[in-house]
Amino acid sequence: MNDVSDEIPTKRPPGPRHEETFPKLSTVDIEKLRGFGTTRSFAAGERVIETGKEHPGMLVLLSGGITITQRDAFGNVRHRADHEAGHFVAEIGQLSGRLALVDGHAVGEVEAVVVPPEGLRALMVADAYLGERIIRALILRRMNLIKEGAGGPLIIGSPEAPAILRLQGFLTRNGLPHHLLDPSVDDDAADIVARYSKGTSDLPLVVSPDGNVLRNPSVSQLGHALGMLRHIVKGKVYDVAVIGSGPAGLSTAVYAASEGLSVAVCDSLAFGGQAGASARIENYLGFPTGISGLALTARAFNQAQKFGADMMIPVTATSLDCSRQDGVFTVKLDDGEELKARSLVIASGARYRRPNIPDLSDFEGRGVWYWASPVEAKLCRQQEVVLVGGGNSAGQAAVFLSGHASKVSMLVRGAGLAASMSRYLIERIAATTNIELKFNSSITGLDGTAASGLQRVRWKEGSGEHVANARNLFLFVGADPATEWLAGCGVELDRSGFVLTGANMRQDSTRALETTVPGIFAVGDVRAGSIKRVGGAIGEGAQVVAAIHAFLARDDRSLETSRVIAS
Repeated sequence: MNDVSDEIPTKRPPGPRHEETFPKLSTVDIEKLRGFGTTRSFAAGERVIETGKEHPGMLVLLSGGITITQRDAFGNVRHRADHEAGHFVAEIGQLSGRLALVDGHAVGEVEAVVVPPEGLRALMVADAYLGERIIRALILRRMNLIKEGAGGPLIIGSPEAPAILRLQGFLTRNGLPHHLLDPSVDDDAADIVARYSKGTSDLPLVVSPDGNVLRNPSVSQLGHALGMLRHIVKGKVYDVAVIGSGPAGLSTAVYAASEGLSVAVCDSLAFGGQAGASARIENYLGFPTGISGLALTARAFNQAQKFGADMMIPVTATSLDCSRQDGVFTVKLDDGEELKARSLVIASGARYRRPNIPDLSDFEGRGVWYWASPVEAKLCRQQEVVLVGGGNSAGQAAVFLSGHASKVSMLVRGAGLAASMSRYLIERIAATTNIELKFNSSITGLDGTAASGLQRVRWKEGSGEHVANARNLFLFVGADPATEWLAGCGVELDRSGFVLTGANMRQDSTRALETTVPGIFAVGDVRAGSIKRVGGAIGEGAQVVAAIHAFLARDDRSLETSRVIAS
């Protein structure tokens, strides 16, 4: 037990939405919460929460107080919040039992109701009003951490290095706070590099919240170091496994978990899929002013966890065993684990298509991008960029990048946009003075080096050749289905690799989303014939849950019949 009162710096003044972020619970609220947790006591000065360690759960303070502080890789301590009797201590990570991002110390003798993740999720279902207040506060607290880069890993390296952008993109897409330091301008960062790095191949360094130093980690290694998979129950047989956490997969998880099914969702990178990288979606029902793809899918991600879905990110499905031993499908994962479930939903979506451009792979992550997030937009300030594509994703990206770049040259293979892009985007592009449309165009070459990255983009426009001194090229030229992991399992695909379902084969309409293997369903972009829209994907995710219930009911009857015959 440590007394850290001398370490705590001056308190910060309350910010906007303070009352929503730190609401005070009534006596009635606290009595409700008692039924979902256990009462514990903590001594004065005791470290109740420790950065990088397992969080005890949501703490509802009955007496005493808890001071929340953040400490960085250099030992600096920063005051974040004070909680007193009637407050609760938690943030959105406590919905799934993730590791703590901050420290918490008892101020005086503390008595608190400790509500574990499963109790917190049960409360939100049992009491909608109280649950709404709590989850709003948890989300706002995480948003504050992200805004200030507080409480997450410290990344050390050159801001424009491809590996840095890869890690930043992974953390941003997963809603995880982080902070970046450049050792060329920051002496403390340079000291860490000198101490832990043996050469440039070790960079970037990542200092995790518990103080461990990772050398040039993959996103999978970083995810494991941050405890993103700690809450998964190994060996559990789920009612349904969902492969992919784009809008279709998240919709499936929300509706299935809310109806009492046990659900596991896995994804190789982040929740949201391609939609999660969209700068702004303006034609989705209910959001007249638009919403970013990350904001929309983050809400669905939190909603799925609220109802008890287990999220496995980042892990990749490598193969599927459809033999159904003991009535169970087995998905093999790249970390060596197996995911077992009675039914399966393929929502693995599609991967960005790579056009046939010479030396394209040499510049991926060094000026060639397949999405346009704030991470990439920072690299384009007051520069000319080239963007290829004529669909809605390309239009949204062009408008977003126009707010950062000096000029956006938008190359379209066809003679117009009307056949592939929504009218509102066409009108917005026409009204944006620094977007220049170039029809009947295609990339012919890229110039640059491995050290300098992309320097110039060459393209053919009509009968003429053009060149732009552009260091960033954005490609939105469609996608190919992510179905290679289904090889040999009996799920039938069309010529392009998309999954065939009953809707394609004119089977019983109640099995419209079921594949050629009973109990395996497909939704969203990966399904042959889907409309490739966020709204459509969400609708299919909701629709498939009824089909899952029907299959599980049939399966239960079949198993019962087998037991009777065997006896």
